[in-house]
Amino acid sequence: MFRNIGRTLLAGILMLFPVFGWTEEKSGFNWPNGARAAVNLAYDDALDSQLDNAIPALNKYGFKGSFYLTLAGDGVRLRLDDWRSAAGQGHELGNHTLFHQCSASLADRQWVKPHHDLDQVSVDELYEHIVLANTMLYAIDGQTERTFTVPCGDLTAAGENYINALKSEFVAIKALGGGVTPNMNKLDPYAVGAAVPVGLSGEQLIEVVREAAEKGTMANFTFHGIGADHLSVSTEAHQQLLDYLAENSDVYWVDTFLNIMKYVKNEKG
Repeated sequence: MFRNIGRTLLAGILMLFPVFGWTEEKSGFNWPNGARAAVNLAYDDALDSQLDNAIPALNKYGFKGSFYLTLAGDGVRLRLDDWRSAAGQGHELGNHTLFHQCSASLADRQWVKPHHDLDQVSVDELYEHIVLANTMLYAIDGQTERTFTVPCGDLTAAGENYINALKSEFVAIKALGGGVTPNMNKLDPYAVGAAVPVGLSGEQLIEVVREAAEKGTMANFTFHGIGADHLSVSTEAHQQLLDYLAENSDVYWVDTFLNIMKYVKNEKG
């Protein structure tokens, strides 16, 4: 009898757990203006389609994106005035190194040129490249605070981790996979995850931000081509995501990675 009563009481208590949110660890965060999640729309490699397609789409809604420039590439050299204009419109210009060096020893890296092989570059040499890239970015936009995205997701130069050497130069670094941050309170600002969408539909992109809202955290995208260029998503899918974010502006705070991470670091103290 008492065993049955005990089971009944236990069942009743368990039924209360969802009411108080005890069924799972929550990672809510106090975002500006009561938003439930932050969203960063970022774009790597300084591609023409970002200037031609992404920035006009962002500007339509007043969204500010983060554009990570490979400073030695033609995408910067040939359209320098356009990147300066983008910065003037409030978009973030981030550091994506001078030469986009990646490890040639990993699978499917035949495309890495011998002189861009990260396996052959020391941490000290890469550090100097990246600091020079910051100086070049300052010459474009006049900004002194910067964020960084790791090319190819490779974290080592000549077999040695190089992220620690960069921490003093950046507010935050995108260095991992995974577009939705699991828990803001446990986030390492120098090991932030980002989704790299390729060929996804608008609905698939929207699912990422919905997950972030459910967790109360943030969603980070790293796009490449928008409607053209490499690793692309369609302009339609990109537009569908922007439409959704605009329609739910009370739920999502859309801003540059720099602004979001400055806010996060200030909140965490």
